[in-house]
Amino acid sequence: MTLVIEPLELHGVVLCRPKKFADPRGYFMETYNQRAYAEAGIACDFVQDNQSHSARRGTVRGLHFQTPPEPQSKLVRVLRGSIFDVAVDLRRGSPTYGRFCSATLTAAKGEQLFIPVGFAHGFLTLEPDTEVAYKTDGFYAPSCDAGLFWNDPDLGIAWPVDQADVTVSEKDAKLPGFRTFASPFAC
Repeated sequence: MTLVIEPLELHGVVLCRPKKFADPRGYFMETYNQRAYAEAGIACDFVQDNQSHSARRGTVRGLHFQTPPEPQSKLVRVLRGSIFDVAVDLRRGSPTYGRFCSATLTAAKGEQLFIPVGFAHGFLTLEPDTEVAYKTDGFYAPSCDAGLFWNDPDLGIAWPVDQADVTVSEKDAKLPGFRTFASPFAC
């Protein structure tokens, strides 16, 4: 099998490990195969690919999500560098509501994280000049664009960086906290 799936602590969030085939020339890796992912329980119709470059180590992007009627699932991977990737359960009625799970994704190993609808997503770059690519199963909808404050103590995410070394956008720095969040997602 060319794809290994590892469920994480939050139901629906999975770490995907595509197989790399290496030889003296370098490597080959199938990064997405609709049939293989569907057999693994990820049956999304991905419609958009996004890519980001973060110049500094310690760059935080997130915690982002889109609300109904335009929610998105994401399949995230690193093209260069490495990230600490986080998903937060926003599904009312879920036994893990408000909890997070995380994984380190690296370009060297090619891991991917699948984040389903009903979760916030964010990441921290662990190296300078990190590039991240992700697929979404919904188009970007500015009217549904939402997020939560990345370092909200109510979420208790253990970001592996000193807060003084973080670079965050002005928009992300002003996102609301979890305590006042009224989730539009249900379990």
